[in-house]
Amino acid sequence: MKIAVDDFDPSIPLEEREDIIVCKKINKWYNNNHHVLKDVDVSIKRGEIVCILGPSGSGKSTFIRTINALEEIQEGTIEVDGIPLTNDIAKRDAIRMETGMVFQSFNLFPHLTILKNITLSPIWVRKWPKKKAEEIALGLLERVGIPEQANKYPGQLSGGQQQRVAIARALAMQPKIMLFDEPTSALDPEMVKEVLDVMKELCNTGMTMLVVTHEMGFAREVADRIILFDEGEIVETGTPTELFDNPKHERTKLFLSKII
Repeated sequence: MKIAVDDFDPSIPLEEREDIIVCKKINKWYNNNHHVLKDVDVSIKRGEIVCILGPSGSGKSTFIRTINALEEIQEGTIEVDGIPLTNDIAKRDAIRMETGMVFQSFNLFPHLTILKNITLSPIWVRKWPKKKAEEIALGLLERVGIPEQANKYPGQLSGGQQQRVAIARALAMQPKIMLFDEPTSALDPEMVKEVLDVMKELCNTGMTMLVVTHEMGFAREVADRIILFDEGEIVETGTPTELFDNPKHERTKLFLSKII
């Protein structure tokens, strides 16, 4: 099953590709006094894999959720694949069509089979015929290693299996961008590897990926770039080698000393 990805030439060096996500001077407050994102400036290249690290409460999950308007910003601009994120419902819908998201919790509909969980959005949002949606869904279940679970219900699956279904569901919409918000944090340790293996394979497809994670080995292995957040700000950014082996900021060194 081929995963549909952005239509670009992956042989083009990363630094020469155009930006697919552009965030400028993003500011966000909760309750008008908790400044959770502070002048966040970041651009993501087409096909780039970016891992976002940071301590709890640093703003990293809030940031990733602003990209598809699951969190509102009070200041700044966000543009996704040339579409500015505004209050215009049509533009928001267009952005959400191109950005699949996988959450900490699986958010599957417990009363629907796995197959129906995956085909729901393609049928209703993409307006695909049921047969096409099911063919793609079955192919994706094969891709994530659980084709035999198609007719079961979420409650009959392990946590790792449910998260793989959630990944397949996001991919079924054939997005250009995948957003992962700590996708392994709710899993038992023995289930983490099976989800990370699926994500590693996805990294080889040319998909643009932003991954909020605490899995340092995964970040070091797959990321083109790592961004470290703290107290709502980007503290440091660089390649895995730069950030893990030669961090420049004292806050980065402190963070890494506590987790590695």
